[in-house]
Order: sequence, then structure tokens, then C-alpha cells
Amino acid sequence: MYIPSFNRFEDRQEIIAFMQRYSFATIVTDVNGIPEATHLPFLIKQKNDKLLLISHFAKANLHAAQVLDKISLVIFTEPHAYITPKLYEKEESVPTWNYIAVHAYGKAIIIEREEQKADLLQHTIEQYDTGYLEQYQKLPADFKSKMMKGIVAFEIEVTDLQAKKKLSQNRTETERENIINSLSQSPDTNEKEIAAYMAKLKH
Repeated sequence: MYIPSFNRFEDRQEIIAFMQRYSFATIVTDVNGIPEATHLPFLIKQKNDKLLLISHFAKANLHAAQVLDKISLVIFTEPHAYITPKLYEKEESVPTWNYIAVHAYGKAIIIEREEQKADLLQHTIEQYDTGYLEQYQKLPADFKSKMMKGIVAFEIEVTDLQAKKKLSQNRTETERENIINSLSQSPDTNEKEIAAYMAKLKH
């Protein structure tokens, strides 16, 4: 990913927190010279000094058979906002886009054991839908087992982590304030979130 020095995002714990907040990501793998992409919810775990990304494909998804022995890219990105040049001090300015993105690279290991798959699904529900957890726990064991036969669970140990904050760091203080004020008043959630991230850079 192209990352100018002033857009570099280097705080590892802050990067991980961003990934955990925006954990519905895109995994991309080269398949015979063509990028194959799947959109999946990820669990992001730290184990000692390792960063692990855990998720599952539908077994019918052909991408699941292509991740072994290959480096995959998992892209985490969510809030973004168009920046109008009307907020700049100079008339000779052009539009741009503010955003945050994290690229994580690594090889997938397939999770084979049923109890490990069950653990993955349990933790996924705990992360995304705690209200459903009690209902899920009451489901018959044979039903759960049948469902798990329809997925391919996997884990990626991240070997390269690239992160970028493009938040108008190269603009003047006045221009940044103009952008924050404008986006903060927007009805669009993405724009409000970008304004909040921009405001944090000031502290």
C-alpha cells in the first residue's frame, strides 16, 4: 500500500483496535494470476507476540480451497469521507478523500478439529450477537455439527502489517479545522467518524 510518511499509522495497539472495530474485512488471494476476494467477519486475536486473524468460508466457496500455501491479503477499512476543496484556504485546490486502511498479510492454516470450529463460532457469536448466544447454546448438537460441516475455518498469522491514516495531515491547521467542523455536522456516519479520528490527531 502506498503510504506517504505523514500518513503512516504506526501504533500497533491502535492498529489492532481499529481492526477489531471494523472487523468485517476482505480477504484477497491470487488464484492463477487473478485476485479472488471474499468478504468475511474476522476475529482478531493477540497471542504472545503473534497477531492472528480467524474466520471461516462457506465450504461451497471455491476461494476456501485456494488459501493454503499462499499469502493472502486481508483489508480492513471502513470510515471514509470526500473532502471538498471549498474547505481549503487556496482556491487552486482539488478534491480528495480521507480514510483509514489496514492491510494484513499472511498464510492461512485450515482449522480441522470440530471442537476448534465450535470454539470459533462461539467466539464469533460472542463478538457480534450476544443476544443470540443463549438461543445458539440450546441448539441440538447434531444440528451444530451438521452446520460446521458446511464451513472451512481458518487462521492467519500476520507476517506483514501495513496501516495508513489519510486524514489531511498535510493541510494547514485552519483547513483541518474547517474539515473537522464540516464533517462533524454531516448526517453521514462515515463522515462523522472521520472527523472524530481527525480530532484525535490534534491531541
